[in-house]
Amino acid sequence: MIYRLRAILNATEDVFRDIEIEDNSTLEDLHNVITQSFQLQGDEMASFYTSDEDWNQGEEYCLFDMSEGAAPLKKMQDTAMSEVMDKNNTRLIYIYDFLNMWTFMLELADIAGPVDGTAYPQVIFEMGTLPDSPPDPEFEADPRFAEDDDDDEYGDDEEFYEDYDDNEFY
Repeated sequence: MIYRLRAILNATEDVFRDIEIEDNSTLEDLHNVITQSFQLQGDEMASFYTSDEDWNQGEEYCLFDMSEGAAPLKKMQDTAMSEVMDKNNTRLIYIYDFLNMWTFMLELADIAGPVDGTAYPQVIFEMGTLPDSPPDPEFEADPRFAEDDDDDEYGDDEEFYEDYDDNEFY
């Protein structure tokens, strides 16, 4: 089967690619077509994450396992598209270059049969160009952990540090 995906850059401008890829292709194959189609270097760390309908980040599939002794992460090269996407699981998040955080949302648009003589994966439509630098990520604080200035344990920071002597520690 062929998956038709839309890979959308998380940005204010419309920047996306429509990609067709076989269901038995790996996430690493998808990583390669995304980096090529968006003209990214392809030499940075990257991960896919499963996602729900609200784009909440789920299980990670990494390009390289850097867990060093901890429980190993699942790798892109070992994971077929059909293991993470189907008619009920239609979204993935892709992050490329963890220093710059290029973030893409991938959504399954259709599952179809292959077309004879067509080489997959392929980009079937492009819109927009990648900006010179990644958009600033917008992180929302979890309200359960929001700080309340009125409940500050030490009061005003200036009051807390006014008796502090820089030379106290040698």
